[in-house]
Amino acid sequence: MLLLGRQRQRTCQTFDRRAFLQAGASTVLGLSLVDLLGLRAAGKPVNGSARSVLLLWLWGGPAHLDTWDPKPNAPQEFRGPFAPIATRMPGFRICELFPEVARLTDRLAIVRSLHTWSNDHGVAGTIGLTGSQDGALALDGRKGQGSVRPALGSVIARACTTGGMLSRPRLGSVERLETSGPRKHGTRGKSSGLPPFLVIGGKLHQGKKAIAGEGGGALGAHYDPFRLEYDPAHGTRVPALQLPADLTPERLGHRQQLLQAFDGMKRGLARQSLDDYRGQAFALLTSSSACRAFDLGLEPDRVKDRYGRTRFGQSCLLARRLVEQGVPFVQVNWSDHVEAEEDAGDGGWDHHYRNFQIMQDRHAPWLDQALSALLLDLEDRGLLQSTLVLAMGEFGRSPRINDKAGRDHWEHCYSALLAGAGIRGGRIVGESDARGEHPHDRPVTPADIAATVQHAVGITSEQAQTLGLAVQGKAIEELF
Repeated sequence: MLLLGRQRQRTCQTFDRRAFLQAGASTVLGLSLVDLLGLRAAGKPVNGSARSVLLLWLWGGPAHLDTWDPKPNAPQEFRGPFAPIATRMPGFRICELFPEVARLTDRLAIVRSLHTWSNDHGVAGTIGLTGSQDGALALDGRKGQGSVRPALGSVIARACTTGGMLSRPRLGSVERLETSGPRKHGTRGKSSGLPPFLVIGGKLHQGKKAIAGEGGGALGAHYDPFRLEYDPAHGTRVPALQLPADLTPERLGHRQQLLQAFDGMKRGLARQSLDDYRGQAFALLTSSSACRAFDLGLEPDRVKDRYGRTRFGQSCLLARRLVEQGVPFVQVNWSDHVEAEEDAGDGGWDHHYRNFQIMQDRHAPWLDQALSALLLDLEDRGLLQSTLVLAMGEFGRSPRINDKAGRDHWEHCYSALLAGAGIRGGRIVGESDARGEHPHDRPVTPADIAATVQHAVGITSEQAQTLGLAVQGKAIEELF
């Protein structure tokens, strides 16, 4: 369902009626989505192996020893209580908490030698989401160069709206979504008109502070993500569509009055002589067809059960619907906050305390179910071959277990999982040392991950340079 609630301006003041009617000229409807629609119409699609990128952002930093890089021969104070499990690929072992993912290792690859430049969540998160340390290290008082770079999703949005890489849907209404079974091989929405960069989940926070690096940065606000939020109790929330508090559905009385209210808003926008793209932006955000793309109520219960009835699981299902409609970049935030006990999201991966209990009871089974369901669902619908799936956090966790049965921040070595869009299944890139403390060979950085994503979508180094989107890393060629 579409939850219509409260909308707040950047001043944190509640929208009044007039402010909402003027939304077409604001950054939500007047600049961000409007400019995206206008730029999208000007571009020409070219071929690329990935038509969409789906980033599963595991905010808080998962422990690599307890996920994709177990160390059964390390001392007990390092390896922890979990054993490795055999997978479909000989010699390819992951933590026993992920039996469903273990059955799919012929479809995925793991990078085990990632390292980054900070153990601060906000800084490392900014580096991970942008693929660059430029400007990020200055956030914690360290020397940085320039300003914070745009998020990877914003880079893809820029590329695909300026004659760039991904195959984009034409402007228009969302086609009817078929949810009763798999689509024909390789098919996806032809005319979704949806923004090129969507984030499912609230803004990422460290404590009470939102992190940098999740938006358009120097590219401008119109390359910020269009945000959806999924709540198991209420369904999908579209913050840009939330009504002010005094315009609740209950006060309006019934559906017809609600529709009349929207009609009044449209007339108000028309009186402002908005251009075609502003009109299209507002039509998109108030159309029933666009709302259908966000409505998980259209999915059969068996599909929702397959993903898991968690916030993250249902968000992954929503992400599949968006990929199916041709959205170039979708990011799913595991949680809004890094802390494991936060109510926002499913609780972050910052497991300083009770790491093994939380992993066994909650995080691992939820991730195992959702990730495996997502990969199989994409494959069944003929979408995995053209969708790059990337699951990672901002850093890893300390191989040595602390005195609270937890693991602390560890930027020196961690892992990432990739699948789809030409990724060679059954592949392990890089190796950590015997205790998982440092890369042993083939060290990889977030900049290399960003370059790999650009390579997957068909952005050449020359094109990246021309668009001002070049990264300092190199694509991990062994993955393809």
